[in-house]
Amino acid sequence: MAKTLPKVDVVTVGVGWTGGILAAELAKDGMKVVGLERGKERSTEDYLHGHDELRYALRYELMQDTSKETITFRNNRKQRALPMRQLGSFLLGENLGGAGVHWNGQTYRFFPYDFEIKSMTEKKYGKGKIKDGYLVQDWGITYDELEPYYDQFEKACGISGEENPMAGKRSNPYPTPPMKSTRSLDKFAEATKELGYKPYRIPSANLSEPYKNQYGMQINACQYCAFCERFGCEYGAKSDPVISVIPAARESGNYEIRYHSNVTEVIYDGSKATGVKYVDVQSGEEFIQPAEVVALTSYVMNNVKFLLMSDIGQKYDPKSGQGVVGRSYCYQILPGATGFYEEEQFNTFMGAGALGTSINDFYGDNFDHSDLDFIHGGVISITQTGKRPIANNPTPPETPRWGKEFKSNSIKYYTRTLTIGSQGASLPYKENFLDLDPTYKDAYGLPLLRMTYNFTDQDKKLQKYITQKTAEISEKMGASKTVPNPELTDYSIVPYQTTHNTGGAIMGADPNTSVVNSYLQHWNAENLFVVGASAFAHNGGVNPTDTVGALAYRAAEGIKKYRKNGGSLV
Repeated sequence: MAKTLPKVDVVTVGVGWTGGILAAELAKDGMKVVGLERGKERSTEDYLHGHDELRYALRYELMQDTSKETITFRNNRKQRALPMRQLGSFLLGENLGGAGVHWNGQTYRFFPYDFEIKSMTEKKYGKGKIKDGYLVQDWGITYDELEPYYDQFEKACGISGEENPMAGKRSNPYPTPPMKSTRSLDKFAEATKELGYKPYRIPSANLSEPYKNQYGMQINACQYCAFCERFGCEYGAKSDPVISVIPAARESGNYEIRYHSNVTEVIYDGSKATGVKYVDVQSGEEFIQPAEVVALTSYVMNNVKFLLMSDIGQKYDPKSGQGVVGRSYCYQILPGATGFYEEEQFNTFMGAGALGTSINDFYGDNFDHSDLDFIHGGVISITQTGKRPIANNPTPPETPRWGKEFKSNSIKYYTRTLTIGSQGASLPYKENFLDLDPTYKDAYGLPLLRMTYNFTDQDKKLQKYITQKTAEISEKMGASKTVPNPELTDYSIVPYQTTHNTGGAIMGADPNTSVVNSYLQHWNAENLFVVGASAFAHNGGVNPTDTVGALAYRAAEGIKKYRKNGGSLV
């Protein structure tokens, strides 16, 4: 029998960016907060010998153990979903800090268009522009309403950046200047300017200079060591939850983290969440943690799974189109082109996760879609994240995949390739959704989350269009040969793409088409907040973390209001 513990003000399920932000904001406000983390504690000292590409980048030392918890996947409802036995397309984090520890640090804001995509698109192009089957909707919040929370998150991280000439208005400049430039970044900037575009430096959580945030936490200057994505930063120079927000919560004296605590259920009485049930994975003991407020602050997949397992809200049914939980799962596409240079070499073995330059001329509705059979777009960038030697063997496409010529070309082109990449927006489609698998279970006997997902016609047309633009930039940069990315076919969960999964518990102004309101407060349980990229009504054409952080700050404000007045916040 589960042991019931003393009630607290707030319990958060997961201690990454969202759980850390809520803890920092609520604990300093005097609330007693418990954070349940199913993994272990970690700090910058854990990464002192962390430049091990095999251990971290290829064997996923920091990631979720798929033998205990994973998802099942299928492209469509006619297929049988099978478990993802090792991580591939995306990398799910685990332990203190979650995926916020092994991110690259690219910290873009979404555009005003993202938050009002349906109304803006229909106003300009008419209702027929959004095709049947696409569940495109406004978010229930505008960019201007969310902007102060973007500002809070960027100050917590000390983001290094410069003004984006095409973005929404900012209330303040970035806290620190942009990172250093490199020859490859300069070539991109020069070429895009010549093509009439507006380049700017990528907003970076790899800081250009030492910085102290609003909580008094010290973040150091980046060393450009090229070990960001899939690695923790031993220098404390990449803003992550472990150094930026969690220490502030601990210093308040009102915050407790319980490690090795795997939540199995949100306890729901039909109108409110009364607490959560969890298992101590070391002892096997079961506990109930009662709370005035429950906040799901885990990754997208887990937030949705908790709601489905706990039967909170109506499950999405793709046959009828009814229901909201599991609806609007989105991912991203990756247009791009690689340029091979015969005469020039670049120091691409050096870099940082967010060292790069971008343009937004093909983002959102920054370009005319009147004669195009898709909407939205994506950021186009060059990044110098550092090419580590095991995973990077760039060769022209006619090169054999093994043997003497492959080895020779791998060495030759290691410093002679530059890739112009993009992240294309992902729009919700009626057949892309999340639900519980009827067959497979996790280590605790609970159903695995099932993903049903495939690329759509919208994705394929956007991919082709943006890829052409990246190839034009590569040629303008003087590449000897440019190789565009292939056209999309079916989505595969095997090769890595991005860890930019969104949706399943989306926000909105209407409880018939959303799970949470603009404070991420659940429509069916006023004291339950579902915080993270699970709230995105679609996925934009840039990295999602800045928007995740902004929404977490808004949710924290909402919880404060709720604790004071109760009831629905909208």
